[in-house]
Amino acid sequence: MTAASLPPKSPARVKVRVNRLVLYTVLVVITGLLLGPFGWLFLTGLKTSAETAAAPVHWLPAHVEWHNFADAFNLVDFLGYARNSLIIALLYATLVTLSSAWVGFGFARLDAPGKKWLFGILLGSMMLPQMITLLPTYLIFAKLGMVDTYWPWVLWGLAAAPYLVFLFRQFFAGLPRELEEAAIVDGCGYGMIFWRIFLPQSWPVLSASFIIAFTWTWGDYIAPQLLLSTDRTTLAVAIMSTYVTQAGSPITNLQAAASVMYVVPILLIFLIAQRGFVAGMSTTGLK
Repeated sequence: MTAASLPPKSPARVKVRVNRLVLYTVLVVITGLLLGPFGWLFLTGLKTSAETAAAPVHWLPAHVEWHNFADAFNLVDFLGYARNSLIIALLYATLVTLSSAWVGFGFARLDAPGKKWLFGILLGSMMLPQMITLLPTYLIFAKLGMVDTYWPWVLWGLAAAPYLVFLFRQFFAGLPRELEEAAIVDGCGYGMIFWRIFLPQSWPVLSASFIIAFTWTWGDYIAPQLLLSTDRTTLAVAIMSTYVTQAGSPITNLQAAASVMYVVPILLIFLIAQRGFVAGMSTTGLK
């Protein structure tokens, strides 16, 4: 029985309304907590340098300094660093999405000795902290002459990502076996089955994986700082290293203003593709 079918003042209808009110209140509180850091970042970008360092804390700017955003944009080659970030993020996200889909297809639809053990090892690799592999990774790329180039992101993309492989494996495992059996009868190999049948059906997971991979790379600070020079580095590194005084102290309000502009593209991408992202995350566990 729905709330619309209940009498106007019945206890059941009142209970439904109370439950909805409680639910909406909880959702509003959680949303406020999640948006709180971004709101504080935006307010910090509107303050003067003195206000950002003041004690006690000035929650609201005494005078709104909109020019901080223009200063943050013009003080450095903002568009150039953003272009570097975009190239790396698009390159990695595209390659890792396709390679993870291919590996996930293999784990889901092909039979081989030790497949479950290999999949367990793959999932276990997600528990390795990045700091453990940081020095060996740098030494390998230095030996190969790939430092200060974008080739590391190409190789990382071709190597697939464990979490994305897991998403694709779960999705492909839920598709009916009759799809590939009919294709095999028609003379298709597994490569053609993947490209013509399974990959087109997996657009929700493709969308989710691309957004996740793009966000990983766009927000990465450690790898660009370690592998790229100042001219080739990304916007994340530039924001932390270029907005400083002559004494080396960070200019907090300009860093905050630049960070707001840095986060906006990710928010726009998610808002545009959120339907596919949610669909992909909700269908990967169904079988």
